[in-house]
Amino acid sequence: MTEPLIELKGVSKSFGSNKVLDNVDFTIYRGEALGIIGPSGTGKSTILRVIAGLIAPDSGEIYIKGVHREGLVEDGTDPVGIGMVFQQAALFDSLTVEENVGFSLYQYSKLPRSRIRELVNEKLEMVGLSGIGDRFPAELSGGMRKRVSFARAIMSNPDNPKDTPEVLLYDEPTAGLDPIASTVIEDLIRQLQCIQGVCSTYAIVTHQQSTIRRTADRLVFLYQGKVQWEGHVSEIDTTNHPLMRQFLSGSVSGPIQVVG
Repeated sequence: MTEPLIELKGVSKSFGSNKVLDNVDFTIYRGEALGIIGPSGTGKSTILRVIAGLIAPDSGEIYIKGVHREGLVEDGTDPVGIGMVFQQAALFDSLTVEENVGFSLYQYSKLPRSRIRELVNEKLEMVGLSGIGDRFPAELSGGMRKRVSFARAIMSNPDNPKDTPEVLLYDEPTAGLDPIASTVIEDLIRQLQCIQGVCSTYAIVTHQQSTIRRTADRLVFLYQGKVQWEGHVSEIDTTNHPLMRQFLSGSVSGPIQVVG
């Protein structure tokens, strides 16, 4: 394996009496595409937020490029920049596309507006959305909103290279999209991984089999807050693991408890 960028060791997280993560261990390596899969409500989105430093675990340790993270991302400086693409794009409806993509630079950098606008246009071109900076999110399709959120996640500050994200976290990036729009997003995820200077490492949470097969190299299967299976995406058609077999087949019969 290549260099470990993010390591989770014994990470647990509860919300009230609901234990969402239970002693989770796994590693994200430099340059890999990690898929985090499993039934709904098993802690997949929570683990992304823990990795991003948006919420803190109740117990366990998180190492970013070998450095132990204390508290939340705002409490210190991670040695590796981490960007996140949220499930519903999470754009500000009252802001234009340009203002959404350049939000962090407008808020926290000293760059002139003209330079920020150039950087925004550069990122929009990367995601295939040139010339839409003056539109509002309500004027965009679901797939376009997703791509705008990608552009925002890969935004960097040339005056502070340490802010450039090296790892991207995708939370259900194809949820709610039709098959064609999903394919566009899946292709874009792979294309961004190959662009020099953009995040070459990512973790993606998804339920959709096409997204699993087209965007992930290695998989971690979560169920009941625990890592139940790990393996290469090429193994999913041959594994005899009962949880994986039921999940992939969509069967209501098996060890996965059907809710409702």
